[in-house]
Amino acid sequence: MVYRGRAPLRISFGGGGTDVAPFCEEQGGAILGSTINKYAYCSISPREDEEIIVHSLDFDMTIRFNARENVIYDGKLDLVKAAMKAMEIQNGCEVWLECDAPAGSGLGTSSTVMVAILKALAKWQGRELEGYELADLAFQVERIDLGISGGYQDQYAASFGGFNFIEFHGRRRVVVNPLRIKKEIINELQYNLLLCYTGGIHVSAKIIDDQVKNYRKKSGFEAMCEVKQLAYDMKDALLLGNLNSFGELLNDGWEAKKRMSDRITNPQIDFLYEEAKAAGALGGKLLGAGGGGFLLLYCPYNLRHKVAARLQAAGGQLTDWVFELRGAQSWSCR
Repeated sequence: MVYRGRAPLRISFGGGGTDVAPFCEEQGGAILGSTINKYAYCSISPREDEEIIVHSLDFDMTIRFNARENVIYDGKLDLVKAAMKAMEIQNGCEVWLECDAPAGSGLGTSSTVMVAILKALAKWQGRELEGYELADLAFQVERIDLGISGGYQDQYAASFGGFNFIEFHGRRRVVVNPLRIKKEIINELQYNLLLCYTGGIHVSAKIIDDQVKNYRKKSGFEAMCEVKQLAYDMKDALLLGNLNSFGELLNDGWEAKKRMSDRITNPQIDFLYEEAKAAGALGGKLLGAGGGGFLLLYCPYNLRHKVAARLQAAGGQLTDWVFELRGAQSWSCR
């Protein structure tokens, strides 16, 4: 048998950065986002010995270790090693990992890969690992056990899927509020959004560390509070179907977020964003911590084609996608 796990990547509309400690522990964070039809996959084929062989198809890398020996975290596919330890895997297997987006794209790839790994391992073990239990464990393994810098949103978005408004008060209280949005609103939002790859890869840990430093110095405090409030405003606009207001709020959120750290944007990103605005985009934002990856833009439907053409002429790479309303899934096959 082969056991598979799949988890969807996410796009965040508002509140990015407020899910990072210590802000979320002291002030409370809030994120508005959804998942899309880009995925992380994990496949597991059991072996009859104790050897674990892991293949990363994206990085063209293979590692081997014994299931009953203490593994060393050396930067080589540590997500798998830590997940195996957390799930107390004692038997050998062969693992294949693959993701529809590159690392550093701003779509939450590493956390989504972790969710997919845990989902596949649970299927292999005959365990039900869903919702909060899945997201909590993914956070524990990635952020605590491995010490990888980052916030809370990615693990919960990938586990639950769909449109969610997620509130964070540290590890003790994360509340996922699924949003009941009318189908016609989702269709219209989809039609008016563009996803553009800027060509850059961000190093989120450095940006997050800089954001935390600025918060502690109070220089980024007001900007983070504004980003949080705008997440609530965007949620209301989305639920009510006020999509042009939603697009303008995306712009307000992007302007506020840039004040959280001077590493969030760069001249190439600013150039693409201004080109999109000049062609008629009402607003947008860079996905993820910043520094590179995907740019999300809201355009009135009658100007969308002009914005797309302007972005491509400026060197942006447009990506086809749709919303995914399902969260992490697992299955087995022969």
